Amino acid sequence: MTGIGVEAGAQAARSRALAVLRVRSRALAVAVLPAGAAVILLTGASTGHLVGRGWDAARWAVGVLAVLVLLAAAGVGLVVARARPATSPTVPVPEESAPDLYRMVRDLADRLEVPAPSAIALTPDCDSWLEDRAHSAHGPPPRPAPGRPAGPRTPTPPVLVIGSPFLWWMRVGELRAVLAPVIAGTGPSAHPDIAAARRFVRGLDAAVAVASAPGRRPPARGLCAAVGWVARLLLRGCREHATQMERGVAAAASERAQAVDYGLRIVAQEQVGLAYAGWDRLLTRVALPAWRMGRWPSRLDAGVVAALTELSRRDRLAEGFTSRLGERPACDLLEEPGAVDEAASLLAARLFHGGPATPCSDWAPVDWQAYPEEVVDRTWRVDAARLHRVLDALGVRPSRHPGTPDPGGPTLARVLDHLATGGTSPAGPAHPHEPLRQAPVPPAPPADGGGYSPQGSPASGDVTRSGGVGGRGLDADGEAEAEPGTDRSVALAARLTAELAREEAQAQRARKGAAGALQGPDSVVWAPGDPGLPPFPLQPHRTARELLADHVTAMVCCAAVDTAGAVPALDWLDGPSLLLGGERAADLAPKVLTLIEDGDPGPLRDWLAVFGIRPEKPVRLV
Repeated sequence: MTGIGVEAGAQAARSRALAVLRVRSRALAVAVLPAGAAVILLTGASTGHLVGRGWDAARWAVGVLAVLVLLAAAGVGLVVARARPATSPTVPVPEESAPDLYRMVRDLADRLEVPAPSAIALTPDCDSWLEDRAHSAHGPPPRPAPGRPAGPRTPTPPVLVIGSPFLWWMRVGELRAVLAPVIAGTGPSAHPDIAAARRFVRGLDAAVAVASAPGRRPPARGLCAAVGWVARLLLRGCREHATQMERGVAAAASERAQAVDYGLRIVAQEQVGLAYAGWDRLLTRVALPAWRMGRWPSRLDAGVVAALTELSRRDRLAEGFTSRLGERPACDLLEEPGAVDEAASLLAARLFHGGPATPCSDWAPVDWQAYPEEVVDRTWRVDAARLHRVLDALGVRPSRHPGTPDPGGPTLARVLDHLATGGTSPAGPAHPHEPLRQAPVPPAPPADGGGYSPQGSPASGDVTRSGGVGGRGLDADGEAEAEPGTDRSVALAARLTAELAREEAQAQRARKGAAGALQGPDSVVWAPGDPGLPPFPLQPHRTARELLADHVTAMVCCAAVDTAGAVPALDWLDGPSLLLGGERAADLAPKVLTLIEDGDPGPLRDWLAVFGIRPEKPVRLV
């Protein structure tokens, strides 16, 4: 299989690889240049040509310079050679746990006439790639495939990394079509020049990471800074060539895979986009609320199938996708798909949220059947408890509605009365003879609190997702503009923001300490000096209005569950939801917004009366 496109892409990649190697050769030439000059001067002295005090001084100066340069070059080369290249966090899939998957990959490699990948691993992402793990720091090389003995000079093929959502959503034929151009990349990777160029670039990148690691003493810090400067200089010199080399490899692999399941690949690419959308929605709407409660869903990949099936049911454009579900799913290629799904789900939780590498009392798995009770209901009650703590700190008096069983208990009526335009003053005393209380403002989180906002993402679009009050957005011209809201809602939203920021900062410090205590020699370090920091946080900033709306909605949901027989539920596309009489409460958000923006509790009180929810009754909090 030697098409014109394949040869053109491979030739372009090899030429760029030679350019990268020329950068390495020039650096070596610069390192040995003083030594060459010293040899010339010493040879001239031995032959009687370069004699005299001036030549003797030059010999000493050049000799010392040559020794220093050679020592520095040896040190830089040692760091580049021994530095551990970065690898993606993955879940390894041994051959005994997925023989059918390995067989499919090797058959595909035979059809493409390229070396088969040395191993297979899964990543909690909607992508697939080849990753070279032949460095000695990554452990011994994988065993060769049966019938494919690797000679002593044969480079180890890269590892095939597959996105775990693909295995559950795609069918076997679709997965084979998607992996064809990826596996075809093992052909150019086996070329000695391309392999050497990649090793050089990865070594430089690893050397930069080693030199940037904190915690060293001043002498070692200076030496590492010098090594990092040299490595960055070499990286700048070969960056463009390395980029073009990878593009040539990708072009050659794509051309080589044209003859394998090309028609099916066009259809499979649609499934890639759909799986990405479902995976992103599942993580931000469903998994993130659970992670914030110290629970991690143990069947995320199976949840993708449920989410996309629900999308197919609601969206007419996706109706045709449900007919695929009768075909064999790619996860059947695994011997124990449940165990693999659990491992990938835990890795996703660590990547996107942070936390220990193993389950514990504060970091436990949760299945989808228990999600409404352990995550949805608990999230609502935690938010409701926080809301009432802030009201207590503001000195807001309890509800005085007639017939209230517990006048001092946490009731929804207290929230409605406070946010209503004509309600009780937020700073008024709770009793006529009680002095005015001035609560301190909770401190904000530190500036270096992990690089991401401690405020979580908005929750369900039906029940807990709202707009914002008390925050400041950006208009069309990029100017900051105040969001709508009454004085009371703005003050309450600001206090909620500070309180939640303080809680999240404390939880983050505890999570960081737990992760550091459990850090082992083979554990993945997310960031230098911070083993508990997730590298890809999924917590976008919520405005103060969104926080207030979410907390008020949580209080309404608690009152509905405790007084009207409503039940918490899980919506695969929108996350936590409330079921009233078996139907989703889809019209609650506008009523909450009217309360916090206009101070008008009328629409929300009417909505509560329709469903028989009693705001004057205390609710159970966490």
